[in-house]
Amino acid sequence: MGSGKSTIGRILANRLNIKFLDLDDHIEAKEGMGIPQLFESKGEIYFRKKENEHLKQILNGTDHFILSTGGGTPCYGNNMEAILEATPNVFYLKVTIPGLIERLAPEKAHRPLIANIPDGELPEFIGKHLFERSFFYSMAEHAIQTDGKSVEAIVAEIEALLV
Repeated sequence: MGSGKSTIGRILANRLNIKFLDLDDHIEAKEGMGIPQLFESKGEIYFRKKENEHLKQILNGTDHFILSTGGGTPCYGNNMEAILEATPNVFYLKVTIPGLIERLAPEKAHRPLIANIPDGELPEFIGKHLFERSFFYSMAEHAIQTDGKSVEAIVAEIEALLV
């Protein structure tokens, strides 16, 4: 969350002239409601089940595309294994805790996972989540450190690593 997956993905897809898909946007369209509403009305377990179903449908498609997943997507079910089976081009956009706080604090209200976390507790919350998710994130073929880099520099770095 907040690493720039969607922004980087859109620009990269445009540069490569291929389709861009945002998994959260896809889920919202298919389920007929926003992610925050899904969490609130049907719960996280329902959301994660649907996330897994939609991810597998997308990965089984034949088109070339750039896919941006939610930050938790790799950590549930067999999502990361499915992603790694589908492509060697899996990237983890790595941001430090201070970098994430700087990016996320202004948009907290629009992020269901952190909307109710007091600002003073945000560093610990983000650090805990990064620690819990690090096993899955480290499975990505490539980790791109993004702090202090422009969007264009990150896109160029990823483009150079594509196989």
